[in-house]
Amino acid sequence: MKRLVAGILAATMLASTAACSSGNTNTESTEPASSTAAATSDVTLRIAWWGSQTRHDATLKVLDMYTKKTGVKFQTEYMPFDGYFTKLNTLVASNDMYDIFQLGGNFPTYIDQIEPLDSYVADGTIDTTDTNKGYLESTQYNGKQYGISLGINSYGIAYDPEMFQKAGLKEPSTNWTWEEFEKDCMTIHEKLNIYGSSKIEDFFAGGTMAAPQFNLKETFFKADGTGLNYTDDSPIASYLAMKQRLVKAGAYPDPGAISEIKDIEGDYLATGDAAMTWVASNQFVALSKAAGRPLKLATVPRIKADGPSGISLQSSQMFAISKSCKEKTEAAKFLNYFVNDIQANEVLLGERGIPIMSKVRDDVKSKISDNDKQVYNFIDTVGEIADSPVILDPKAQPEIKDLYMRLENQVVSGKLSPEDAAKQLRSGAEDIFKKGASASSSN
Repeated sequence: MKRLVAGILAATMLASTAACSSGNTNTESTEPASSTAAATSDVTLRIAWWGSQTRHDATLKVLDMYTKKTGVKFQTEYMPFDGYFTKLNTLVASNDMYDIFQLGGNFPTYIDQIEPLDSYVADGTIDTTDTNKGYLESTQYNGKQYGISLGINSYGIAYDPEMFQKAGLKEPSTNWTWEEFEKDCMTIHEKLNIYGSSKIEDFFAGGTMAAPQFNLKETFFKADGTGLNYTDDSPIASYLAMKQRLVKAGAYPDPGAISEIKDIEGDYLATGDAAMTWVASNQFVALSKAAGRPLKLATVPRIKADGPSGISLQSSQMFAISKSCKEKTEAAKFLNYFVNDIQANEVLLGERGIPIMSKVRDDVKSKISDNDKQVYNFIDTVGEIADSPVILDPKAQPEIKDLYMRLENQVVSGKLSPEDAAKQLRSGAEDIFKKGASASSSN
């Protein structure tokens, strides 16, 4: 983590120093290419990502710009986060992968489908001279480059300052606690008759971040992805108990209400039905646009005000190239364009996170609104207080996250105590790791 944070802080101080696989298509770039693009006019790349409508619109425009520049066409698929990985897992099972696809910190789960990019970096097809080692390491695994980060971000709490004022509350500080968060939620619900908070990503807030917040020497997962790395269940049980109280009081949406949130535009903070929500910093621009009113960003609450933040800086998403892509060099050229081209990034405007290329970052920051600059200021703040190492999600993470959410729903409904849920999470996660290790050894 220290290397990544150091790289990020150092980078922000720099001065502006042949078709592939087929599939369903949302849209295809069909504008005529320039004469210089004739050599690649028969190349079509199948590309997929998740995100908000803001992201979809900007990405489609950049794809169209690239088609006009090079002749390369795209078959695109884009959807909300939840549906994206359901579809991706189906394609993995049927051996029908996209050529270029978006991933997050869970990319080790798909490592067998990803083409390493080291040779394309080495020969300059993907130009990384304007970034730093820390950014590149954020998308490496076992020393290999499996993607190029599309931005740096961190988690936070977006909130409506006017709602806090109406409820007679002070705005969150950089070291506010989960106890203060709960009290604020209760007060907002009582005074404004809305939810105190919209959907929190509980597995992160009450799981992977809770462990280092309680004991900075521990992380939820081991760094090598082979098991759990915390010894005390009480932080997880405490978080689950808080959620139980909030839902019971009506200050937080129950599972049925949470299931109604399909995308960031439908988040209860955006619709005015909540005063706060969990957000990845790169989502803040789309969230603010959807809300249509001033919002602010706060750091994630801590267990103790003078305790560890449990926060880290990380790669928001990355683009990867599948091993099955028949036009890997053309795909690599597109990745280079996506992260290095100034005009393209003036369209993208850092919506996937703070750009990792210094010239692009400086240019984008000079063109965004004061409201959007909140994200840059937020990342600066997180860089100062971040104290948790970046641990890549092991292959077992999706199954363990599903287990966590099932147990939390039982706690919220009163069918299971927070303490028993925390114990069952540990034992269940350990069983999942054992099964995974057994399956690997038998292959």
